[in-house]
Amino acid sequence: MKRHTIDTPGMHPLLMGGLIFAFVGLVFDFRGLLPGRATHTSYEACQGEVNAQVALSREQLAQLLAIPERDTKERVTAAIGTPYCQLQTLQVRAGVTAERQVYPLAFDPDTRLVVLFEGNEYAGYRFNFQ
Repeated sequence: MKRHTIDTPGMHPLLMGGLIFAFVGLVFDFRGLLPGRATHTSYEACQGEVNAQVALSREQLAQLLAIPERDTKERVTAAIGTPYCQLQTLQVRAGVTAERQVYPLAFDPDTRLVVLFEGNEYAGYRFNFQ
């Protein structure tokens, strides 16, 4: 039995061009060139006093993660202690001013935990990566 193969000579250069284009896209990071996209290269500036001795341990982080949102600020402070510094307050919702406290991680110096309080209530957290 004789097999017939269809060879399309026009597809090989197109396929090679696509592979080269994909390879260049994987090797280089072009996201910084896009307009309107800010790259976050440094942390937000602390407001007021900085307590350089503060570093959050894994145990303190685990205690914080066990505290539910809308619990009291006192309970959170008892678990993780005094903050490294405070960030500028902001309004998350209309009429509610949010306070943000910063805690560098002892086990990852390039990461900071930012804890959010609305009034006297714990409102959540986020990680800042350098």
